[in-house]
Amino acid sequence: MAIVDEVVQLRDATLASISEAQTSEALEKVRVNVLGKAGTLTGYLRGMGQVAKEERAAVGKTVNEVRNVVEAALEERKAVLAAAELEASIESSAVDVTQPGRAQQMGTRHLINAISDQISELFLGLGYTVLTGPEVETDWYNFTALNAPADHPSRGLADTFYVKDNTGAETAVKGESAVLLRTQTSGVQVHAMEDRELPIYMIAPGKVYRRDVADPSHLPQFHQCEGLVVDKGITFGDLKGTLDYFCKQLFGEDRKTRFRAHYFPFTEPSAEADVSCGVCDGTGHLENGDKCRMCKGTGWIEILGCGMVDPNVLEMSGIDPEEYSGFAFGVGIERVACLKYNVPDLRMLLEGDMRFLRQF
Repeated sequence: MAIVDEVVQLRDATLASISEAQTSEALEKVRVNVLGKAGTLTGYLRGMGQVAKEERAAVGKTVNEVRNVVEAALEERKAVLAAAELEASIESSAVDVTQPGRAQQMGTRHLINAISDQISELFLGLGYTVLTGPEVETDWYNFTALNAPADHPSRGLADTFYVKDNTGAETAVKGESAVLLRTQTSGVQVHAMEDRELPIYMIAPGKVYRRDVADPSHLPQFHQCEGLVVDKGITFGDLKGTLDYFCKQLFGEDRKTRFRAHYFPFTEPSAEADVSCGVCDGTGHLENGDKCRMCKGTGWIEILGCGMVDPNVLEMSGIDPEEYSGFAFGVGIERVACLKYNVPDLRMLLEGDMRFLRQF
């Protein structure tokens, strides 16, 4: 068969393939197979040197004509396919305005943040100031300035996340102490006593960190709100009145409070504050006579620790304990949330289960 006839047959086959191509990808494959660097028609052009001299002119003319015809057919088919694909894309992405709309779900504050805000607003109404401080704190502000002795268990590696340890030091001194993730927001109170004018009425909500294994009543990272008052003539009666008001505003006017003697290094005297159980109304038993599981039959639930600020703490912050006195308290925000809404496990607050969180 003459080369000219082969080229003509290639033209007919290529035009047929072009007309059968249903997508731009298929059409591009046809172009590459024929006109690409390794394409069949390109091969004829590259082999012109092997064609006999008497046939070279006719073959060259035919190849160029076929090339022009194929390129024109490719462009025409490409335009048709592009228009069809654009129309299909528009149809697939079209919005049916007759369908019912989907309402955007509004987000809300997380329960932990909501309780923290509620506590802050409560004390702001009493004239307190809300202060914050660093979560990476020094041993001085977290322990020493709060009258915690060098051998206090809370200083141990088993209880505290240290960033920089001062192993071997007998006592931490200001500016030469270990660096740690704060175990309490009490350090904010020390900063306030050092830096702010007296009198001081403040609370310090924020995250704290302890080496606790997560279980229904413990978390390695949780939120705490500590309060401090330093003024002339402050008594334990002021502390009891403030915390009784706090508990009633948070849990309900019908709830009662009681204070039990306790020990904290930074307060003297110290106390644990309890609030009457909201499940059994403080009786310790349910209506069917069963012992209340929430309060374990006591009728009371521990809510926070408190006490009068130890004179040593005031002195280390440059405050004269003969002239000024004060009280301090600290409450776990997750614990308040669980007690307020009868949540049995602290971990439920952090699991991100929207079925649980939407209840609040």
